[in-house]
Amino acid sequence: MVISGKELAAELKGKMAEQVAGFEEKYGRVPHLVVILVGEDPGSVSYVTGKAKASAEVGIKNTTIRRPDTISEEELLGIIDDLNNDDGVDGILVQLPLPKHMDSDKVIAAIRYDKDVDGFHPANTAALWLKQPCVKPCTPKGIIELLKKANVEISGKNAVVIGRSNIVGLPVAKLLLDENATVTVAHSRTKNLGEVTSKADILIVAIGRPMFVKGDMVKEGAVVIDVGVNRNPETGKLCGDVDFAACVDKASVITPVPGGVGPMTICCLMQNTIECFLNKMNKK
Repeated sequence: MVISGKELAAELKGKMAEQVAGFEEKYGRVPHLVVILVGEDPGSVSYVTGKAKASAEVGIKNTTIRRPDTISEEELLGIIDDLNNDDGVDGILVQLPLPKHMDSDKVIAAIRYDKDVDGFHPANTAALWLKQPCVKPCTPKGIIELLKKANVEISGKNAVVIGRSNIVGLPVAKLLLDENATVTVAHSRTKNLGEVTSKADILIVAIGRPMFVKGDMVKEGAVVIDVGVNRNPETGKLCGDVDFAACVDKASVITPVPGGVGPMTICCLMQNTIECFLNKMNKK
């Protein structure tokens, strides 16, 4: 079974659009997401365009602030401060990666945690690990949605996550733990990696290495979620961290690249923006 993140995202966006349609009458306005794009990185420009398109589909107001990669960190922090204090802004997202002269951690920490729709703020990260209410990072949240849509039983299963980034690897490991999986986090220093992955009922791959996971690393009947987005060095086409052709017949469930996890990430960003908006409205 190949799970289409594209189809699930379209279904969820349809439900969100119905929900948002009643907000104008109930709250006097719709949620407002502001995306800050520094520089012209092609991948980042593509992501930002996708976010604007999804916002339009759901009925969320979207503003993109574009600045050249020559702006100073101080200027960027000033923009964030203005947005933090703007009551008409519900979600703030700074598109990563940032230019080398900026400290990404400092920039993310400057965003108000209750407007942090990416779920990267230290307060949201701490709340996630402390099992407290928080904004969950979009990609890990989307992965859990995909698993549930495919009726994958997570509880009691052996889950292996390859990758330990703060954006995907660590938070998805925590969300799997919250669903009662037994979780192993593997990485570039893991010895006998193939031995570890071949015991996984659920394998999440987020390492950024094209077609790294081969068929012999996957257990028969495993669920394989491919988070990677790379260029195939031979063909130049988009590919994942998993060698799809080598694994598709062994896996019981697998996500394609493109069209798997990616659309769900943007979908969950929309969910997070609505969540931040409603949290604010319900406090008034």
